[in-house]
Amino acid sequence: MLLAVELHGTIVGTLEGDAQSFDFIPSTEGIERFGANSPVLSVAVPLVARQRRDQSGRRRNWFAELLPEGDQHDYMLQQSGLRAGDTPGFLARYGRDVAGALQLWDPGDPTEPKTPSLKPVSPAEIRGLLEDPIGSPLANAPDTGKSSLGGVQPKIVLVRTGEGWAQALGGYPSTHILKPQLKDDKATVIFDEEYGSRLARRIGLASFATRIEDFDGLATLVIERYDRAGGRRVHQEDFSQALGARGNQKYQEMGGVVSLPRVAETLVRHAPEQDLVALARMVILAVGIGNLDMHTKNIGLLHPTDGQVRLAPAYDVVPQAHMRNDGKLALAVNGKYRHADITGDDLLAEFTSWGLRRAAAVIGDTLDQLEEAVKEEAPLEGSFPALREQILVFIANLRDGPA
Repeated sequence: MLLAVELHGTIVGTLEGDAQSFDFIPSTEGIERFGANSPVLSVAVPLVARQRRDQSGRRRNWFAELLPEGDQHDYMLQQSGLRAGDTPGFLARYGRDVAGALQLWDPGDPTEPKTPSLKPVSPAEIRGLLEDPIGSPLANAPDTGKSSLGGVQPKIVLVRTGEGWAQALGGYPSTHILKPQLKDDKATVIFDEEYGSRLARRIGLASFATRIEDFDGLATLVIERYDRAGGRRVHQEDFSQALGARGNQKYQEMGGVVSLPRVAETLVRHAPEQDLVALARMVILAVGIGNLDMHTKNIGLLHPTDGQVRLAPAYDVVPQAHMRNDGKLALAVNGKYRHADITGDDLLAEFTSWGLRRAAAVIGDTLDQLEEAVKEEAPLEGSFPALREQILVFIANLRDGPA
C-alpha cells in the first residue's frame, strides 16, 4: 500500500509497504518547503533525504499511535472490515481527520481527493451518536466518516458551526470532542474533568474551552480541540510518539520507556526554556489535584509551520484520587508512583534533576495560584462531592511537608 502524508497542503512523504514493514519516506517537496532535518512532522521523525534503517520501527510506531485504543479501536475495525494490526489500512480509511494537522490518504483511490462536507445533527441525533459507539464510532458515518483520535474513554468528534452541530464527512476538520456522562462509580468523571480543565485555564496552562452541555437529556463534556484554530488544523504529536512508546507503554511502569526526565530532556533539546517551566507546573497541577493519568499520550508538542516546537497545553486534566484505582501516578515523581507518597520535596528533587532553574519558586508560585483558583472556582453539581476540600488538603500538604 502507498499512502500520501499531507501536512499544511504539502505531501511531506508517503507510507509505503505492507502492514508489518511499511515505512515513512520523506518527499523532496516536504524537505524543500520545511527544510532538511525539519521537526515539523515530529521530533522523532525529522524530514531527511536518507533515513536510518534502525529507526524504521519507531517511524511505524509513530503512525500507529494515531489510532484509537481499546473498544473504540475495535468498533472502528468492525465498521470498516479491517483487521487488527493493519495501520496503513486503518489510516487509509480514517486518516483524513486525525490528531494534529496530518491528512493521510490513498492516491490510488479513485474517490480521492475527498470533498469535505458537513451533516447537521440535532441534539437527539448527537445523543444517539454518543450512545452508539459500535454503529458510529467517534461519530464516523459508515462510508464518509474519516476521523481517528487516540484514547480509551468513550467520545465522539463533531464540528461546531454558526448554525449548530454537524458530523464531519470526507475529512472535514472536527472542532470539538464530546464525552458522555458515564454510569455508576464513573458518573462524576466528566464533571471532575470540567473542573480540572477550568483550574488549568485559571493558572495559565490551557486556553481552550470546556463546558457541560445537555443533549436530549444526556449530560456531556464538550471540549474545544486545541489542535484546531479558526477551523484550521494545528499540528501536534503526543509524547508517546515523540519517545517511541507503544500502547500501554505510555505508563512508565509498563516497560520504563517513558518518564518525566525523558519528556523534560526532549523539551530542553527542542523547545524554549519557558516550556520546561510549563511542564513543571503541569506536574504540580497533576499532583495537586490528584490527576493520576498524566501519561505520555496526555502530554504533547505543538509544531507550528515555522519549525518551532512548543509544549502543548494541559489536556485531559482529571482529578482521580477519589476514584477506585491503584492510587499510582502514570509517570513517577522523584522515583515515586503512589500519589499519597508525594511531597513538595519530591517535586523539588524531580525538577532539579531536569536542570530547572528556580524550581522552589516555581513550586511555591504554582501552589499559590492553584490554591487561589480552587477557593474561587466551585466544582459543578455532579462532581465528586468532596473534590474541592480534597484538593485543598493536597495543596496544603505539598506546601507544608507531609505526603
